[in-house]
Amino acid sequence: MKTILITGCSTGIGYYCATNLHKEGYRVIASCKQQSDVDALTKEGLTCIQLDLACNKSIHEGFNLALELCDGQLDALFNNGAYGQPGAVEDLPTDALRAQFEVNVFSWHTLTNLAVKHMRTRGTGRIIHNSSVLGLVALPYRGAYNASKFALEGLADTMRMELSNTNIQVSLIEPGPILSKFRENALHAFMKNINVKDSAHTENYQKQLNRLESDSAPQAFTLGPDAVYKKLLHALNAKTAKPRYYVTFPTYLMGYLKRLLSTRMLDKVLLNNK
Repeated sequence: MKTILITGCSTGIGYYCATNLHKEGYRVIASCKQQSDVDALTKEGLTCIQLDLACNKSIHEGFNLALELCDGQLDALFNNGAYGQPGAVEDLPTDALRAQFEVNVFSWHTLTNLAVKHMRTRGTGRIIHNSSVLGLVALPYRGAYNASKFALEGLADTMRMELSNTNIQVSLIEPGPILSKFRENALHAFMKNINVKDSAHTENYQKQLNRLESDSAPQAFTLGPDAVYKKLLHALNAKTAKPRYYVTFPTYLMGYLKRLLSTRMLDKVLLNNK
């Protein structure tokens, strides 16, 4: 029975993957930031721990507890917990950018290194990062999130090569739009950190607010979390996991256009989808 630690399991992709892997017979250790979410998932029959990705102490304590719960036999880590900080780069407080990296990059780096150290003693393991199409291309007003995912992809690509002589495999899943509470959390971060009134981007910010506040699907080609789950299963079970897994049509399209178009031509395409 394979054991996997998954972060960010209170809703969305993390919740779906944790509950369905549990049904498949995996020994799932789900983590959430809030104790109330831990209690809710525990009532559903999941093994769940509290782990705050913004707190280094919580990360170490959570990982050590996860090892105890799986009797020191952790097979896989699925880094999933993250959020998006919207806003033009020129309006982005450095502390807000730092907070974005703390959760989306530094916490994942810490967990990954802890997991790899453990997996080296076992001689095997899988590290899977839930990245984004925005780790391939950049969109306006997503600068902090773009930067965090670009950084993640660079670290993952490097680690994959550095572990090539081991049986520890590193994969990136790169979804486009997926149904989740991502917009709700992004809206909170936007209102907290961006001064809309005094910005040169006020007019465009209204469009961003309309998008974040909308109850409809964020854009065409939005898929459910099951689309990510299918890729996760392959990354966990394949003899040789893929380095990258595209999810949703926009990711496939942007991956193709990035190879085909010049930077300026790609900018024009992306500016029409901001």
